Amino acid sequence: QVQLVESGGGLVQAGGSLRLSCAASGRTFSSYAMGWFRQASGKEREFVATITGTGDYPYLADSVKGRFTIARDNGKSTVYLQMNSLKPEDTAVYYCAAKWGGRSSWSGAYGYWGQGTQVTVSS
Repeated sequence: QVQLVESGGGLVQAGGSLRLSCAASGRTFSSYAMGWFRQASGKEREFVATITGTGDYPYLADSVKGRFTIARDNGKSTVYLQMNSLKPEDTAVYYCAAKWGGRSSWSGAYGYWGQGTQVTVSS
């Protein structure tokens, strides 16, 4: 059982930055790969970023590569999504997710999800 609590969403102007945080319960955080996904209104959920349990080999979707960074602090059982150079098309509900074992860009591989946090980028 893993519980995920997200924070950091909000309203930002295009070109601005936000950092999302997702805190996980338990002391086995490093055993879980973590991912970030987003879902815009009327759209399907899409992959944003993922990272291995040890923090090695972060992987980002092409749409955010060069602008977003995923990182984790296992001492705090927290994963972060640093979002820079935000665009209106980044507007969505952002979800963090956890899975046992290796990283994945497939949402169906993740068994645990946060509640989601709204990110709105104005033009």
